[in-house]
Amino acid sequence: MVRAFTTVVFLLFCGLRAAFAQQAQDEGVWVQIEALPTLQQAQERAQDYSDALADVNGFRLGSGWYAIVLGPYLRSDAEQVLRVYRAERQIPADSFLAFSGSFGQQFWPIGANLLDRAAVTPPVEQSAQPQQPEIVRRDEPADETRAEALRSEQLLSGQERMDLQIALQAAGFYNAAIDGAFGPGTRRSMQDWQLYNGFEATGILTTRQRKLLMDDYNEPLISVGMKRYTDREAGIEMHLPLGAVEFSRHEAPFAHFDSSSDLGARVLLISQKGTEATLRGLYEVMQTLEIVPLDGPRERSRNSFVLQGQGNGIVSHTEAELRDGQIKGFTLVWPEGDEARRARVLAAMKASFNRIDGVLPDTAGADAEQRIDLVAGLNIRKPRLSRSGFYVDATGAVLTVAEVADGCARITLDGRFDANVAARNDDLGVALLRPVQALAPITVAQLGAAGPRISSEVAASGYSYEGALGAPTLTFGKVSDVRGLNGEAGISRLELAAQAGDAGGPVFDEDGNVVGMLLPAPAKDKALPRNVSFAADAASLTRVLADAGMRGREAQTNADISPDELSNRASGMTVLVSCWD
Repeated sequence: MVRAFTTVVFLLFCGLRAAFAQQAQDEGVWVQIEALPTLQQAQERAQDYSDALADVNGFRLGSGWYAIVLGPYLRSDAEQVLRVYRAERQIPADSFLAFSGSFGQQFWPIGANLLDRAAVTPPVEQSAQPQQPEIVRRDEPADETRAEALRSEQLLSGQERMDLQIALQAAGFYNAAIDGAFGPGTRRSMQDWQLYNGFEATGILTTRQRKLLMDDYNEPLISVGMKRYTDREAGIEMHLPLGAVEFSRHEAPFAHFDSSSDLGARVLLISQKGTEATLRGLYEVMQTLEIVPLDGPRERSRNSFVLQGQGNGIVSHTEAELRDGQIKGFTLVWPEGDEARRARVLAAMKASFNRIDGVLPDTAGADAEQRIDLVAGLNIRKPRLSRSGFYVDATGAVLTVAEVADGCARITLDGRFDANVAARNDDLGVALLRPVQALAPITVAQLGAAGPRISSEVAASGYSYEGALGAPTLTFGKVSDVRGLNGEAGISRLELAAQAGDAGGPVFDEDGNVVGMLLPAPAKDKALPRNVSFAADAASLTRVLADAGMRGREAQTNADISPDELSNRASGMTVLVSCWD
C-alpha cells in the first residue's frame, strides 16, 4: 500500500513538473532588457523604452532592483522578439528571457497588474527574423542518455564544473557555493534549468545542454568579440573586447585601443618601467583624465592602485601594479547603462591579465600630437567653470563669486584641494568656501576699512584665462563710481578690462589693501563697454563674513607699496576656484 501510494505521488509530481515545463514554454515568458537600482531610474527608462517599443512593463525584483521587460509572450514568440530586437539594436545585447515567477509588484505602467496576463501577439513579423546559425532546438530529444551525460560530465575539469555553477547562478537557478561539487543543490538547479528550457529534468546536463547554458552565459562576451590579445611591446596578454575596440597606437605609458563600434568602449594597456614614486605619479595623473570620472572609489597601496569612476556617460576601471621594476595594468572605459555586460567583460579581463616579457619604452609615441590639454594622447579632464577667489583667514577660507559654486559635483581650490560652500549671499553674488582640509595660505586678505575713492587707482588680481597661465595676473584700472549703474550701494564701478576668469578675485587699492571683489560681467543681454567692470566693496564682504560667523582681517597700513610687493601679495592670496561636473 505504501509503495503504491509512493508511486502515485511520484507520478503526480512528475506530471506537475511536466506541466510546469510546458507552461514555461507556452506562456508567461518575458524579455528582460534592463534592471535599475532605484524606482525613479527604472520609471524613467521604462518611459524611454515605451516611446519606442510595445509591451513594455516593469516589475520589482526580489533583490530590490527593478526590471524592465517586454511581454508576456509565448516562448517561441519571446525568442523571436529577443533575436529581432537584438539584431536591430533596439534592446541591449545582454537582454534575456525571464519568467513571471521572478517578478514582484508591477511599477510600470503605473497602476497595472499584468503578471497573470495571457500571452500577447509579438510586435515583430516572422519574416523579420534574421538568418541565424544553426542552434540547438530545445524541443529535440536529448542528445545523450542519462548515463552518457554522466560519463561526459565526469570528464569536466574542476574549473569547467565551477563555470557551470557560475552560469546557473547568473541565470537565477543556483545560489550556493561555487565549488565544482555537483551535490543536491547543484543537481536541483540543473533540473530547474532543464524544466525552464523544455528539457527532460534529469539533473544531469548533456553535452549539448552544457554548451547551451554556457553560450547563454557568455552571450555578453560573445557580443563584444572577447578574444585573447598579445601585445609583445607592452609585455601584456589578456582577453579584450576586440569586437568593440581595436588597437590604435603606442604612446607611453599606454597602448591605446579606440572604439570600433557605436558602443563607445575604450581600453588602455598600461606598461612602463618605474618605482613606487612612478606609480604614485601615474595614480595622480590618471585622476586628471576625462576617462576617469570623479565619482568613484580609489584604492592605493605601496605597489598597486585601483581607480573607479562613473559620470558623464561612462564607467571607468583602472588598475596597475608595480612588480620587478615594471608597472603594468589596464583601463576599461564603458558606456553607462550596460552594467551587466560591462561587469562580465571586466571580470574576464581581470582574470586573463598576464605579464609577459617586454615593457613600453619611454620614447614610444614620441612623435604623436602634443597639446597642453593632452597626456599621452588622452584628454585632461577640465572643469565646467573656473573663476578666481582669495583667502580670508589662516585656515584657507576663500571668498569667491556664487556662480562658480552652483550645481557642482566637486569644487576645488587651485585644482588640488576640495572645498565646500560654507555660506553665500545671492543678492551680492558672493560665496564663502571652506577647504575640506585646513590650508596654510601664504597671504590672507586685509580688508580696507574705508571705501574706494572715485578716480583712485586699483588693481584686480585673477586667473584671467581660467588657469591656462598657471598663475594670477594683475589688471590695472581706476574707480569710476562708488555705486552701481542703478545706484546700488555696496558696489563700485571700475574702469578696468577684466576677463571672465578674473571674477571673484581681489581688488587692491594703492596701499595694497583689498577694497573689493571683482564681480562677473552683467547678463549677456546687456552690452556694456569693454572696460566697464564691477566690484563688491570691502564693507559688503565684511558683512558676508560676519553672517558666516567670521571676522575678516582689517587693513593695518596706509602707505604705498612697491609693484613687486603688490604682485607678491596678490599672488599669495589669489586662488583658482573650479567647479567640476
